[in-house]
Amino acid sequence: MQSNNPTSLSGEMPIAWPTAEFGLGIANTWDGNAEGVGLATPAAEPPTSSTIGAPRNLRLRAAEPLRVMFMQTDMRVGGAETVTANILRGLDRSRFSPELCCLKELGELGETLAAELPVHSNLLSQKYDLRVWPRLKRLLRERGIDAVVTVGAGDKMFWGRLAARRVGVPVIVSAIHSTGWPDGIGRLNRMLTPLTDAFIAVAPSHGKFLAEHLGVPRERVAVIPNGVDTRRFAPLPDVASIRRELGLGLTDPVVGIVAALRPEKNHEMFLRVAAQVVRELPSARFLVVGDGPCRAALEQQSQDLGLSSNVQFLGTRTDVPRVLAAMDVFTLTSHNEANPVSILEAMSVGRSVIATNVGSIHEAVTNAETGYLVPPGDENQFAARLLELLNAPLQCHFMGAAGREKVVRKWSVEVMISGYERLLETIYARKTMPENWRGVVSR
Repeated sequence: MQSNNPTSLSGEMPIAWPTAEFGLGIANTWDGNAEGVGLATPAAEPPTSSTIGAPRNLRLRAAEPLRVMFMQTDMRVGGAETVTANILRGLDRSRFSPELCCLKELGELGETLAAELPVHSNLLSQKYDLRVWPRLKRLLRERGIDAVVTVGAGDKMFWGRLAARRVGVPVIVSAIHSTGWPDGIGRLNRMLTPLTDAFIAVAPSHGKFLAEHLGVPRERVAVIPNGVDTRRFAPLPDVASIRRELGLGLTDPVVGIVAALRPEKNHEMFLRVAAQVVRELPSARFLVVGDGPCRAALEQQSQDLGLSSNVQFLGTRTDVPRVLAAMDVFTLTSHNEANPVSILEAMSVGRSVIATNVGSIHEAVTNAETGYLVPPGDENQFAARLLELLNAPLQCHFMGAAGREKVVRKWSVEVMISGYERLLETIYARKTMPENWRGVVSR
């Protein structure tokens, strides 16, 4: 049964997190035979006139929602940024009042969100700008923040947690979205682990990676899978219009990738695989969706490989569901990932997937059922699998349908948002309320 609650790491023994150091005592276990279990709330009797009065900081949810600050470097279009935007928009406004802080510029998604909720930006001018420290402290105090969620590693994880602790924010959480750069947790950030109530991983295997390779205490890891808006990312009955807009023929075999043009996404491999496929299937077309610092070099590589008429660089798109629908096969060639949103979005649209078997991708893509997994860097096998699917459209269709069913069942945005809501409220209650009130609030 799918749970809406954050889950702990897979393991043989029950895990308690966060530790008793913060007086939380939240018991949470992972059952290998189940998809997940929620936080176990200690039993508590409803308060009566004879029990202790309500604590001063007990929030009456209907009148005073929890103020939650999500902290990013910026909100340029990317997987983790899209997840953050979905959470900000989806949190129950009767229980939460979300805000966004971008240490640098807002970026495209941040500018859009500015019309929907409070946003703050330009607190950090460059890497060693120490003025970010008083600026963040002032911001958190003035906004009366109850919980800080840092997204990713680096500057926001360090300064966000440090400032939150300094001004007495009750809940400090860090969400990690990758198994390597840009989410490698460095020495300075590891030093702040005792300040952090929970580290959010996006898949069970990702949680194990955080514990075993990045030094995150197992007892502080909570798993909340990424989620997709399955209503927006849904199969389109007619893809003719978007194919015409992109200059694609109705019968052209079309392959795509949606990812920021950064080194870890390994678009170089995508282009080399495209060159192999084109030699066997000259009509094949390849769509590169996204932007980033590697764009000029990748466009030059495409020309050098003789792919100018086969590859289109589309840049950042606001109509990603339509572009995904124009594809026959979605691909991802990354060096490292956790639970990439782009794969879930493609599956939700009903597209088969071929991806390198890195991070937690194997938990989304079931080999030979919803697509194929290829060893990282194996360009020959990747090209062979791609040719197999492009030459078998019926197989593509059935794999895509199976992927859509799996995403709807396990990775909806509603499940993800419920996990965040449960986690934040539970930690807040444990840290701010007397024990005999906790069960009342969590009900």
